[in-house]
Amino acid sequence: MKKILLLVFTVTIFFSCQQKETKQYFKKYDETAELEAQQNHEKSEMKFKLIQSKYLDMNEVFKPFEKDLATFSEENYESLKSLILEKDIPSLQKSVKKGELTYENLTKFYLYRIRKFESDSSLYLNSIIALNPNVIKEAKEKDINRDQEIDKIFTDISVYGMPILLKDNINTKNMPTTAGAIALAENKNTEDAFIVQKLKENGALILGKVNLSEWAYFFCGDCPLGYSAVGGQTLNPYGRKVFETGGSSAGSGVSVAANFAVAAIGTETSGSITSPSSQNSVVGLKPTTGLLSRSGIVPISSTLDTPGPMTKNIIDNYILLNAMLGKDENDKSSFEIEQNSFFEDLEGTLKGKRLGVLKPLLTDSIYALTIEKIRNAGAEIIEITPPEISFDGFLTLLNIDMKYDLPKYLYNNVDKNVEIKSVKDVIDFNLKDSILRSPYGQNLFEGIVNDSTTIVETGVIKYKLASEGKKYLKALEKENLDAILSINNYHSGIAAVSQYPTLTVPMSYKKTGEPISLTLIGLPKTEGKLYIIGYAFEQLTKTRKMPKNYQ
Repeated sequence: MKKILLLVFTVTIFFSCQQKETKQYFKKYDETAELEAQQNHEKSEMKFKLIQSKYLDMNEVFKPFEKDLATFSEENYESLKSLILEKDIPSLQKSVKKGELTYENLTKFYLYRIRKFESDSSLYLNSIIALNPNVIKEAKEKDINRDQEIDKIFTDISVYGMPILLKDNINTKNMPTTAGAIALAENKNTEDAFIVQKLKENGALILGKVNLSEWAYFFCGDCPLGYSAVGGQTLNPYGRKVFETGGSSAGSGVSVAANFAVAAIGTETSGSITSPSSQNSVVGLKPTTGLLSRSGIVPISSTLDTPGPMTKNIIDNYILLNAMLGKDENDKSSFEIEQNSFFEDLEGTLKGKRLGVLKPLLTDSIYALTIEKIRNAGAEIIEITPPEISFDGFLTLLNIDMKYDLPKYLYNNVDKNVEIKSVKDVIDFNLKDSILRSPYGQNLFEGIVNDSTTIVETGVIKYKLASEGKKYLKALEKENLDAILSINNYHSGIAAVSQYPTLTVPMSYKKTGEPISLTLIGLPKTEGKLYIIGYAFEQLTKTRKMPKNYQ
């Protein structure tokens, strides 16, 4: 009997030890001193109240990959770096064709890399909110089916097998869609957004969801860019806690810059793709409103909202855009266009392009130097002094659109377990635990509730804003320009109300190391033209470089 009891005790201890041996890669730490030091930052928006998420447990997020990553070593990771880091989609697809790479190992590489950096207390970026628990299984299936799919999908310029990250306001079937808000934490069982369906139809792997400015930065007003109650404070890899991430697609920009995926999808109402793309030295497209469907995406404004691709280069951006195209009958703004012959037109030259330069921006030395490079490359430069315009009513437009658009999303697109039905419900929910749920307040949401502007009055405001935006950009048509050149997200609001596309391309780095980008503004449905100019500029300057601590 004693021998049996001893055996049972030994077995119990063995299994208990085995359970304790499960490594906890992500550990919370006392950030008090770190936050105190942050209060000395010159920008008030960078004086964080918290950095680590008080809600998310990344050990749980990585639990489904425990077994697979246990057999993927640091040696495996190092051996794949030269094949993967900073490579464009055509290069990755060629490596797969040659047998140097598989979609499974590509996926494991990114998962390993995310865990490697995000679990390091001196390097984490808080860019990831959720991961697709089935992504390795799906990657294996892509490897098996690749030969059968090759006739249907030309793999060199395809998203087939490419791990893509989504901003966490875009619905997916097997991951929560939270918009960074704890009020949507139970939004776990949804249908794929229209653009996610398109990505999957074209063979893309949805790797996971990324952090964002909560409610796409139309929530707390004074809170830092890239903060959400679910994900914590997103940090810029070019200067952790030094440079802003841009917003609201902060996690999308940061994760692409840090090579945590092939590419990411962001969303923009006014600057939410151009801003983080600029701050993180990546290529971002804010398409013509309606080119990409908004169905299944947490809204701010049905007038202005659009998703868009964020990538390390122009070619990937084009490939990703094409993988999401299609007319959506459930989106009244959706339209369909024929895919352009972008690849056939890639001459890599700026000769003959008519480009508008905004005179007030020429005081920026980097912009002025860049314009000279473009002029010397053969482009015709037309200097523009834009007219004065009124932007009155912009906040009202967003207030009234979100007051009505968010309840529609909550009624049609969320999990039945989500109890909130309106902006007011979110405010009340957060007040029950404001330290956890809204530490920076929620004054923009309060402004939505208090705004009594009527639908008719809002319609007039929309018309006036669109007219003013087009007046500011009238040189595009009057001077027959291919594009107007801006900096970062300086004119994103104007492009937004005009519903014109913008393409942001890395331009340079300031003396501090902070990225700065050139933003091209074009007429509606001229994305192909913007890509051709952007590609030529990219080849001329070859500006983008990886953040030094994430190589």
